[in-house]
Amino acid sequence: MSNHDEATTVRPLTLAWVSRHLEAGEQVVRSEALHGGITAEVRRLTIGSRDGGTRDLVLRSFVDPFYVRHAEDALHREAAALILLTESGVWAPGLVAVDPTAAHCEYPSLLMTRLTGRTVLDDEGLETRVPLLARQLVAIHAVRPAAYPPEYVALTTADTVVTPKGADTAAWSAAIDVIRKPAPSYEGRFLHRDFQPGNVLFDVPPERPDSARITGVVDWAVVSRGPADLDVAHCSTNLALLHGPAWGLRFTEAYEEAGGVLAASASERLYWQVRDALASSEEVQVVSQPWREAGRLELTTRAVEQRLDAYVTALMNTLS
Repeated sequence: MSNHDEATTVRPLTLAWVSRHLEAGEQVVRSEALHGGITAEVRRLTIGSRDGGTRDLVLRSFVDPFYVRHAEDALHREAAALILLTESGVWAPGLVAVDPTAAHCEYPSLLMTRLTGRTVLDDEGLETRVPLLARQLVAIHAVRPAAYPPEYVALTTADTVVTPKGADTAAWSAAIDVIRKPAPSYEGRFLHRDFQPGNVLFDVPPERPDSARITGVVDWAVVSRGPADLDVAHCSTNLALLHGPAWGLRFTEAYEEAGGVLAASASERLYWQVRDALASSEEVQVVSQPWREAGRLELTTRAVEQRLDAYVTALMNTLS
């Protein structure tokens, strides 16, 4: 397949739109699908210049009808966040162009710079990466925008929770009762809202995995204002499902060790931890599929359900 043929895998209108935002003499010479995302189609575009040099950009397009309905809001949020973060200490992609209503592209799209690094979902080296994740999240929560993004939205209710087959019904019933209560009051922070290992890029030297460093954070489409506990709880849940319940509990400790401030009382903290864990019950299959595509074949839907059950039970045991 020639470079031209590969470039045309980007839809024609979108390719023309991308081309209008390139430097003089540049063109798209290669397109590669990037896997791991849930809500959007993501491609790495190799941009060639007249002198033979290349650089990479990333194209994100919302193509699924369900997500297209939310694309305008998501892309406005992401574009605003990427602009804001250029002045912060948080490494994020740079915004090149955005078409939130598909006025120029086949689908709502965003074009951004590509960060170095890769996602790391393996168990090996986790003891090094967890403190790095915690420090990165503290830095995100330290961002103070002149205008905050919209307030967070929590879609899960006590009636939509899906209790896994064979789960500890007493623990799940108690957990569901926790989120029947009104949300605790909180100090609003700048939230990523989907901060988890799949959205963090690392540089991990093969010969020195203990020297891993974060090179950037991606996927800012649901950036929100809300409690720091909510971001911490979301990353904790993902760590629990990827690596085991103990790592979910450990992340909360690591966040505080990094200087992060959580809700004052244990019951308030538990509310946010339980709310995010129960939210995962509705989308175990959706969440676990990209992990298997990334090589974690043992993380079947059933295996992840069992880890979620163990994590919810562990959270509820903290009350005893």
